[in-house]
Order: sequence, then structure tokens, then C-alpha cells
Amino acid sequence: MSSPLTPDALARALRDEGVRMREHGNWKTYNRNHKGSWGPVHGVMLHHTAGRKSLSLCRTGTPDLPGPLCIGLISKDGTVHLVGYGRTNHAGSGSTAVLDAVRTSRALPSRPGPDAVDGNARFYGFEIENLGDGHDPYPAAQLDAVERLSAAICRSHGWPGARVIGHKEWTRRKIDPSFSMPTMRTRIGARIGTTSPRPRYAPFPGTEFFTSSRRSALITALGRRLVAEGCGRYAVGPGPEWGEADRTSYAAWQRKLGYVGAAADGIPGRISWDKLRVPQAD
Repeated sequence: MSSPLTPDALARALRDEGVRMREHGNWKTYNRNHKGSWGPVHGVMLHHTAGRKSLSLCRTGTPDLPGPLCIGLISKDGTVHLVGYGRTNHAGSGSTAVLDAVRTSRALPSRPGPDAVDGNARFYGFEIENLGDGHDPYPAAQLDAVERLSAAICRSHGWPGARVIGHKEWTRRKIDPSFSMPTMRTRIGARIGTTSPRPRYAPFPGTEFFTSSRRSALITALGRRLVAEGCGRYAVGPGPEWGEADRTSYAAWQRKLGYVGAAADGIPGRISWDKLRVPQAD
């Protein structure tokens, strides 16, 4: 069983997959969780909006169906607008047989069974801006964003592309999204299979960061990378407080890069920092 990602973990996963995002209001805490649990989650469900200018609707909903109506809206230009997080009013009830197939990553039934299980509690939901009339196109950038965001979530959970379904595959009541879900699952599976997770490297914090008695998890991460590169000069550690052992170790890294004299003073600069590839320290 899979617990939902935290909002921050979702945002990181989307960024790492190259998704262009916009975050709206209090999306991280805006949900319908007071109506029931969200999770364990078993997959991603895709929808189309059946209209344009759908951002406000996805966030606020209607009197009969309060928002948020999804976690994110994928606009025509491929931007993913994050509007809520948690239980959202996107799926409604659907087929137990479909949920069982998704949960075990098996092929879906040829036709959904009777509506018997709450999909809002079990799926991440995303709306795709489209009229759904068979004539309104899905631009390449929009489909690319659908592929990337689906792959990002699946990759984070260790799921295959089979965990991504359309609303029309969940219940006989719906026809969305109006594109081929088998084709989209093939795209998602190919991305998961051929694209390794993108490492998150810490941006250069500036030379002024490296002062005596500075404490940060980033300094520990830096020290570990220096040790991995054979430049560690630590008797103990590395640890979170910047000190002489860190400076001496970094000077060894600078010399390894070919720096000499004052250029190998042990104080990180942007070029040498970027080459060291220090991971993000959460």
C-alpha cells in the first residue's frame, strides 16, 4: 500500500521530471479530507475539463460539487497549475474490478464494472483543459506535461505506467479524457523505463555562506561528497559545522580540478561547487 506523497515531495518530483508548474494559493492544504480519508493511493486518474478557462472552476468547483476538483490542471501550453492537494472531487465512485487491476498493475477490464468504490480516496486526480468534443486538439506541450507528471508520480512510488488510467476507464458514466489512454500509458512507461531519476543538486549558496561556526546539513553533504572524491581530510566527520577540516578538504578538491596558489584556498566558488555536485540537503 502507498501513502500519498507530501505536497513538497510531489512538487520536487514534478520539477525533477521537467514539469513546468504554477502554484496557486494554499494548494498544499486545500482539499476535501474532512469528507473522508485520502490514501492509500494506487494510481493517477486523468480527466478533461469539457471547457476552457477552467482554472477557477477546478479550484472552487460548483455549488453541487465543491472544489478542489483536482490536484492540478494541465493547460494548453503544458503548464501544470497546482490548485489543491489531498482528497479532491475528481473521480467519484467507480469499478472495484478496475481498482483491483490498477492496484496489481494488471490490464484493465474491457469494460468497467458497477460503481461501487470511492475513487477520490484512491487516486491522484488531474484535469486536462480540453472541450472533449473530438475536435479540440491536445497540443504536444500539453500531452508532454501529462506524460511527465504521470511518470513523476509513478516513479516516486515505484509504479509502472499501468497505474495511470482515464476517468472513462473507471466508470461507464464518463468519456474523459478524449485521447487514447493505451497510447499515453505507453509513453509514460517508456519515460519511466528510459529516464533515470534526475538527481537534485544543491545550488551554490555563495562564498559568504562558508564562515566559521556556520551550521547546516548542506555542509555535511558537502563533506561527504569531498570524501567520495578522495579529497576528505577529516579526522572525525564530516559534520554540519564549517571548520578547518572542511576548508582543507575543499582545497584538495580545488587542486584536483587544477587550481593552484590562492585559487585553491578551500573556499567554495561557483564553478568548483557545480563540478562537485553536492546533493540537496533536506
